[in-house]
Amino acid sequence: MEILIISGLSGAGKSKAASFLEDIGYYIVDNLPVDMMIKFADFCAASSGRYDRVALVYDVRAGEPFDKLIGTLERLKDSGVNCRMLFLEASTQTIINRYKETRRMHPLSAGGMGMEQAVLKERELMQPVRDHADFVLDSTSFSTAKLRSELLNLFGSISDRQGLNVNVMSFGFKHGIPIEADLVFDVRFMPNPYYVAELKHKTGLDPEVQDFVFGFQQTNEFMDQLKKMLSFLLPLYSEEGKTVLVIAVGCTGGHHRSVAVAHKLAEYITTEGYQVTENHRDISR
Repeated sequence: MEILIISGLSGAGKSKAASFLEDIGYYIVDNLPVDMMIKFADFCAASSGRYDRVALVYDVRAGEPFDKLIGTLERLKDSGVNCRMLFLEASTQTIINRYKETRRMHPLSAGGMGMEQAVLKERELMQPVRDHADFVLDSTSFSTAKLRSELLNLFGSISDRQGLNVNVMSFGFKHGIPIEADLVFDVRFMPNPYYVAELKHKTGLDPEVQDFVFGFQQTNEFMDQLKKMLSFLLPLYSEEGKTVLVIAVGCTGGHHRSVAVAHKLAEYITTEGYQVTENHRDISR
């Protein structure tokens, strides 16, 4: 069983971190009192594997002496539980800016303390906790994607870290561009099988249509350039933390050219090691 305690400064990203960890299988409990942590660990241990990965969010809101948290952390480790602590922090100005954007009050501001004073006071109070953390992340310059990437590197499995799912879809422009598309490619410049009598009522999944579409030099040159572009872009999207990328290929009706190209593109991206879903939105219209 693994218990991860997420602590740190207010406004440093604990809630976002908890959400990302939940996405990769952690069971999240926010603001659990220290006195309940040992009992909760016993409950998880008796759950037959249901709660094997747990993350507990704990911060200044608890209003407890932090030496209780540190003592409980050591007790859990001594009992054989894989218990670690992640501490999130950021610069004082960054935290102040984040609170201004959200228009929320700092937990220590309730007593009339100014924002900067509250942040500095919390930093002082939390220092013993920081000193006992197994991991410390400074989120000052982190985008949301960067925070996710750092957490995946620390706590994710290999499959979590290679989690870019690519959805390749074909569509017809006359039915509208898919609103979920990240990248849109127009293949209406290619010769159209619709005007070939024996191909008109077939689709881009039929070998005869594929042979026709890829029988032209411009189609193959387009595919070569598209593959080069995607071999450059996909690792960057993955590194940035994107989990789903939708690539839409469109022709006039969504029956022939776009289907054939999307199908070949899906095959290529699969060989590059990405998880691929193939979808032909308008093929039956």
